Amino acid sequence: MTADFITATRTFYDAIASDYADRFRSEFAHRPVERAMLDVFAELVGPGAEVADLGCGPGRVTGRLAALGLSVFGLDLSESMLAIARRENPGLRFVQGSMLELEVADGALDGVLCWYSSIHTPDGRLPLLFQEFKRVLKPGGHLLLAFQVGDVARRHENPWGHPVTLDFLRRRPERMAELLRDAGFALRSTTVREPDEALGETSPQAFLLAARRPGAEPVAG
Repeated sequence: MTADFITATRTFYDAIASDYADRFRSEFAHRPVERAMLDVFAELVGPGAEVADLGCGPGRVTGRLAALGLSVFGLDLSESMLAIARRENPGLRFVQGSMLELEVADGALDGVLCWYSSIHTPDGRLPLLFQEFKRVLKPGGHLLLAFQVGDVARRHENPWGHPVTLDFLRRRPERMAELLRDAGFALRSTTVREPDEALGETSPQAFLLAARRPGAEPVAG
């Protein structure tokens, strides 16, 4: 599937990959809630679980999940991001592709992580995205979804001096939870923390933990 938003997202992150990786290299040192959410996710899926980090960027979260004992691979649109991920996480597998069309067998995964990577998917494509997550998860498999809370997109123009622009979409946890339920997920927890001004945040951060309901079969396409 090729779409303008996919091309725009790939172009944006190809341009900023190096600066982005440097900026967020040590972010978890200042984000205890995020560390805790990843720890909970890792405990729920279990040691050695097969997990996909979708929209992995430079692989910092992929590496953290591997350190927590998971069998994890990363996927991203941006080959420039993936080059950094491979360099900084030797031994881990990183592939280029779209979250909307995963080259993963039905029910192959114990867990899916979508860490601030659904924020460029248009509202109308979210049901398809969540159906794809459900398709690749085993019944009872877990999804952890992170995103910024809000109603208005934030446009990033010329980041670090690069001539690219991209909208970062903010969503309401209640609406995202509704879409997940419609796709065949059962919500396990909803966590929202307030913005940390010291980190330059301007919106609350949401973390939805859900499990694929047993018997929630993929929709035939």
